[in-house]
Amino acid sequence: MQILIADDHAIVRRGLKLLLLEEYPSSEIGEAGDAETLIKEVVRKNWDLIISDISMPGRSGLDALIQIKQIRPELPVLIMSMHPEEQYALRVFKAGASGYLGKDTIHDDIIKAIQTVMAGKKFINHAVAEKLTKLSEKGKSDQLHEKLSDREFDVFKMLASGKSVSEIAVQFSLSVTTVSTYRSRILEKMNMRSNADLTRYALEKQLI
Repeated sequence: MQILIADDHAIVRRGLKLLLLEEYPSSEIGEAGDAETLIKEVVRKNWDLIISDISMPGRSGLDALIQIKQIRPELPVLIMSMHPEEQYALRVFKAGASGYLGKDTIHDDIIKAIQTVMAGKKFINHAVAEKLTKLSEKGKSDQLHEKLSDREFDVFKMLASGKSVSEIAVQFSLSVTTVSTYRSRILEKMNMRSNADLTRYALEKQLI
């Protein structure tokens, strides 16, 4: 089996690689440190499985996932994240991910997740399933952030965390003008007037 691990932290890639080689000693494991390298690798080689972090410098793992699904729709992609499940799980499944893994439980879940997705099924652990069920029961009437696109949601979280437009532009390799446009759209969609409003909302919803 040929598995590609994408994460901007070498120590995370190394730890996962060791874990996978214990279970699949004859597998070939590749590494990518950012989304651009990940996409290039998908174009270059026929990998059997991608395991990607959602937060990487420049383009996010979610951006990469959307492009991977355009290049190779059948390729299983497991997304891992340190963010709470309710923030990103629904978004990654909508974008075509085969599974979502919290980094806090990844060592317990990773082998089962691989077996599940390689059998053509979706992997959702109990914690994610429970939170997604609660979200659907609760409805989205008070979830203003659900109106945002994936990139807008990333920018919203950074604005709410106190990052400036120029800092966000550097983080995502975008122009200041583009980020300012995102900010305007976010405020309009969420019916808010300032970054302080965004911060207050994000704290209430436990998004930061």
